Amino acid sequence: MPNDNYNNYIAYLDFITGKLDGFFEQQKAYIFCKAGCSLCCKNAQFPYSKVEMETLLTGYSKLNNETKEKINANIKTILAAKRNFEGERFLYDCPFLIDNACSCYEYRGIVCRSFGLMSIPDSKHQKTQVPFCCFKGLNYSNVMDEKTNMISSEKYKTTGIKEEPVSFNVSYEFLTNQDFEEAFKFSFGEKKPLIDWFKEEDEQQKER
Repeated sequence: MPNDNYNNYIAYLDFITGKLDGFFEQQKAYIFCKAGCSLCCKNAQFPYSKVEMETLLTGYSKLNNETKEKINANIKTILAAKRNFEGERFLYDCPFLIDNACSCYEYRGIVCRSFGLMSIPDSKHQKTQVPFCCFKGLNYSNVMDEKTNMISSEKYKTTGIKEEPVSFNVSYEFLTNQDFEEAFKFSFGEKKPLIDWFKEEDEQQKER
């Protein structure tokens, strides 16, 4: 049952989604997201906070049994792969990705909503972050210099586009910081990779 923390998070989510939608609209000449692409749903870690997981699972609870079974099968496959993984950074496809589409799109997390925009660097020593799909011929690729891997002012001038390509403060760290918690009176709670929320449940089931 929804509680105050969840309800206040939903108010924050409505606010931040409105802001992000505005940024995407402003940069629409550089955004080439399309149905069936799903690059942003693959080969990543997908940071999720506790309240984001509650929201995602709310969406999951409304799915039909066939889709739930597919998601559960994906989770089991990913967890098995992680148990055998020996590297430092385990990457995987989102288990909620079914037939190259998000099965819980309206309930997706913050990182899913903000991906695709250029992001302001988190420190003075970093460059502006372009979405990796840029190097796949998608977002901002029409103004990317292939030699320098940087946005090219010269390329921009040849496009005839009025709105300049700009970056926004849309890193996951910023969008889930304490200022938003205090303003909307909720807590994100613990944050960890999406699959790790299911890892804990999987381990508990094995102990029973």
